[in-house]
Amino acid sequence: MKIFQYSDLTKATIQKLVQRNVDPANEIRAIVEEVIANVKQHGDNALIDYADKFDKVKLDKLYLDKAELTAIAATVLPEQKDALKTAYNNIYKFHQAQLKTEDKVETMPGVTCWRELRPIEKVGLYIPGGTAVLPSTFLMLGIPARIAGCHEIVVCSPPQKNGKVNAFIAYVALLLDIDKIYLVGGSQAIAAMAYGTETITKVDKVFGPGNQFVTKAKTIVQSTTTTAIDMPAGPSEVLVIADETAKPAYVAADLLAQAEHGIDSQSILVTTSTQIAEETLKEIEKQLPVLPRAEIAKAAIANSYIVVTNTLDEAMQFSNQYAPEHLILATENWQQLTASIINAGSVFLGNLTPESAGDYASGTNHTLPTSSYAKAYSGVSVDSFVKKITFQHITPEGLNNIGSSIEILADMEGLHAHKNAVSVRRSEP
Repeated sequence: MKIFQYSDLTKATIQKLVQRNVDPANEIRAIVEEVIANVKQHGDNALIDYADKFDKVKLDKLYLDKAELTAIAATVLPEQKDALKTAYNNIYKFHQAQLKTEDKVETMPGVTCWRELRPIEKVGLYIPGGTAVLPSTFLMLGIPARIAGCHEIVVCSPPQKNGKVNAFIAYVALLLDIDKIYLVGGSQAIAAMAYGTETITKVDKVFGPGNQFVTKAKTIVQSTTTTAIDMPAGPSEVLVIADETAKPAYVAADLLAQAEHGIDSQSILVTTSTQIAEETLKEIEKQLPVLPRAEIAKAAIANSYIVVTNTLDEAMQFSNQYAPEHLILATENWQQLTASIINAGSVFLGNLTPESAGDYASGTNHTLPTSSYAKAYSGVSVDSFVKKITFQHITPEGLNNIGSSIEILADMEGLHAHKNAVSVRRSEP
């Protein structure tokens, strides 16, 4: 990992450092647009062809039903079921608390306004299954969808070499009372859910993380269909702020935990201590070789870097410009920093709070904005699966109180039909 001194960095250099997962030549866009067009035109046949091409699987049908999922899930061991249930319970508890009824507000006598929640009717969940199978993502998306009350939940996940899904994915489907999983991955899955095919229902909103191709597909379909997306959630990333109270072995473990997601993941260390930086690098060299996904993590680490600052304030300034998906405050003094966090997807406080906790079982959602989108987006929550519809009711007293203001404002804008909609009501005895 290359080491930079923050005091030596210009604004232009910092801007270049924090930029990631860009596609300046539109190479990824061109590939994804071709996939989307093919799925739009050829539907199920295109999906079967892509399973053969990308997943090396010849599919007889595009989905697994409940009986098949039940049979696959039977191989999950008791301790694995217990771990998944613990995660399920904590995620459910945290997200259930987000479902709140708002009070009605009388803005002036006789004028009452309020909001009510309605679930998005049809949602599509993309569960990655490339180099790593992620039942945790299924929990993170499926639980808030169920709490919100979405009427139809469409789930897509890439087939494994045997033409099935992983047993853990199947078990989570049973926990979520989901009867069908479509064996579709990559940008073609996003296209299928956005446009619909003979087998897969067109949805109102697509959720889920993925690689750069999946993320690009989501941004494209959002602008070319009536299907919305949760957020751009691409290759994963972590930024660790560490001072002299950090534990280098912990910091290294956190950096590697993110790096093993994929070669395009990024693990950034921002520290006030050169000694911590050097000891962390030694720990990485020690921990890396024993990882089963060492080659993937090694490639990601090579794409990462360390920034040494003079103060924690400078470290936070850099972090807010980077806007990380995951932010770890590896310091005993984290309480002094939380108020300074402006841009981050999810934050992990202190030396005993690994990012893995949020990835799996603490209760917070791990589907988060990446590539600096934390400057404008929040992570997935129950709110992501609902619409908040505004209501208003006006009584005769209210119309008398507010009517003249509406008429004057409409007249100011030259919209006389708007004015008349009030005037005709006020003129009645």
